[in-house]
Amino acid sequence: MFEITFHLKKTKNVPLYAQLYDYFKVEIQNGQIKAGMKLPSKRRLAAHFGIGLNTVDTAYQQLIAEGYVESRVRKGYFVADMDPIFPIMEQATTPKLASQRETNMIDFNHGNVDTDSFPHSVWKKCLNKTLYLQEREMFISGDPQGEIGLRAEIADYLFQSRGVRCVPDQIILGAGTQYMIHLLRLLLGKERVFGLEDPGFHRVREVLKVEGAEVRFIPCDERGLKVESLKESHADIAYVTPSHQFPLGMIMPISRRVELLKWAKESDGYIIEDDYDGEFRHEGKPIPSLQGLDACGRVIYLGTFSKSLIPTIRAGYMVLPPELIKIYHEKLQGYKQTISKMIQETVCLFMKGGHWERHLNRMRILYRKKNQVLLAALEETFPDGITVIGEKSGLHVLLQVSLNKSETELIQSAAKEGVKVYPTSVYHSKKVNKPTILMGYGGLPERKIKEGISLLKKAWL
Repeated sequence: MFEITFHLKKTKNVPLYAQLYDYFKVEIQNGQIKAGMKLPSKRRLAAHFGIGLNTVDTAYQQLIAEGYVESRVRKGYFVADMDPIFPIMEQATTPKLASQRETNMIDFNHGNVDTDSFPHSVWKKCLNKTLYLQEREMFISGDPQGEIGLRAEIADYLFQSRGVRCVPDQIILGAGTQYMIHLLRLLLGKERVFGLEDPGFHRVREVLKVEGAEVRFIPCDERGLKVESLKESHADIAYVTPSHQFPLGMIMPISRRVELLKWAKESDGYIIEDDYDGEFRHEGKPIPSLQGLDACGRVIYLGTFSKSLIPTIRAGYMVLPPELIKIYHEKLQGYKQTISKMIQETVCLFMKGGHWERHLNRMRILYRKKNQVLLAALEETFPDGITVIGEKSGLHVLLQVSLNKSETELIQSAAKEGVKVYPTSVYHSKKVNKPTILMGYGGLPERKIKEGISLLKKAWL
């Protein structure tokens, strides 16, 4: 019988469901609560602590989403079948011109964000303050690795929100994911073989193709990249999007993450963790990073400000393991920084002033509402013939369509009605029989989302 050995603390800083979730997660990771063990019922936990059933349910749903716990019909909640995670290394110390028709189209582009909700006035104040405080420094070349102040803010943010453990010296700033992949190829050596998710992010594939890198396409299942297929491919670099697989949207559960980390350790390989859309999850809190579980220095963490701030600043970052940061200082210090020093200092002030955290919180609420509006409109308009995929996180969904139309026909007929939707075939290495459409909703107001779905009905039915 499971014995309850912890206490909840009523505090404003940590919600009760989060305390419950953290306790079970740590105990499962350490092997204290073993695989297959049955957990207390929601009703029993609620009665024991004197809390609501919804609080317990929220904690259990987060554990289920991350793969720690399984729900079995009429049987209850059980710890998932997985190996204990080895003791995590010590926490690093961190200081704190289109046509008129296209212009008028309702564009479900997954790369767009809600710019109307961006705090423009606050951003301008930070920009002006940067110019005032660093008038002379703005004309001097900065640190090739990126400005130390911004790197310190990023290190602090990543630990607090994503569980990434690093110091500022492990962070490299650069103009987006494609540039980072270019640097990594130089850093890791051109003889390396890259294993890419299939389907997966096509822009990474394009960079590697142009540079002549050897690539293997690794199939995904409902838990993400298949590690057994990765082993068979003989790749020694794995590029993954575990917190929100692109484009399918699934979350890699903890058992698969542990399996992937074991592969990296045993094969002397590296994992490139692209935390695509990691900040935006519509149920529960954001999924912790894979890097935070890495005790052997085999994970390279990538992130950008494109979705969480604005795409046009072209600012991204990567966190290198200690072994690789040494190689970086030896081989790549000659590479100049690709992000404007003015932009770096402005983002630094924006984060330091607490504006970043407030903006993210507002956007999470806003995007969650837009997600609900989109799903409700799809359910009402297309009760049959369409399956929605990846709706629980990120700023896009996939529509798997069974309406006797090809992918091209679906996109063209939508365009005739003034709606722009996108193919998913570009993300696959092989031809896919069932047409699937990608729809981003972050940049559209709610009324446009509803109008767009209504027009799709006219185009497709």
